[in-house]
Amino acid sequence: MKAIVITFLLTASLLSSENKEAARAQIIEKILSNVSIGKAKIVWSDNKELIAGFKKNGDLTTAVNCEKATIVVIENKENIQNDACKNKPVFVLNYNLLKDLPESFGAFFWKKGRPNIVIIQPRTESQNITVSKELTIYVEEKVW
Repeated sequence: MKAIVITFLLTASLLSSENKEAARAQIIEKILSNVSIGKAKIVWSDNKELIAGFKKNGDLTTAVNCEKATIVVIENKENIQNDACKNKPVFVLNYNLLKDLPESFGAFFWKKGRPNIVIIQPRTESQNITVSKELTIYVEEKVW
């Protein structure tokens, strides 16, 4: 129930927000704050506006390149060609990337005008990622 309320509030803030990227950054920050990777979370993204949103909110530490990050947030598959980046937990911003990148453990995307969060359980287990109870309603067994 708590996760549904959080999702509703985040969606409402996204719809009322003048800056879509800032709201998206807040949602992704909330998601990433509810996963544990066993070390400090340092985030890099190929979306510069998203990184700016992370820096503005100040809840996540950001990296200047993916080699220095511990979590990678990807919008375009071409931007994760480096093997050093592929060997890190990857969170994607497009459902098709969730299918195309087996190293991705979750996604945040829009489908039919609604925000969707998907976390793939077998991928989190293989990467030793722990998901909090708040996100359990978004956990799926496989990519649909």
